[in-house]
Amino acid sequence: MERRDWSLKALKELVYADSLDPEEKAEALVSWHSKYLTENQIEDFDLELSDLKKLEELFFKNIKFLKTHKENTRRELARIQKMKKFLNN
Repeated sequence: MERRDWSLKALKELVYADSLDPEEKAEALVSWHSKYLTENQIEDFDLELSDLKKLEELFFKNIKFLKTHKENTRRELARIQKMKKFLNN
């Protein structure tokens, strides 16, 4: 029962993280990963099939989001560095 409760809590937190604005979402997803997947594996989740499918959908959706967010952040940082370089000359 303890593993099931842990799994449901993880799913609930992932659903919540998915509902946040981009900056908060990225931070919440990193925190979620650290909390639930650093010492555990995805196979450790004990969920009903429907909940497992929901977890899978959110998991992969948010991996895609984080890749896009990382690229956008990298571009923004490069733009700021160019602007800073221009202003210092």
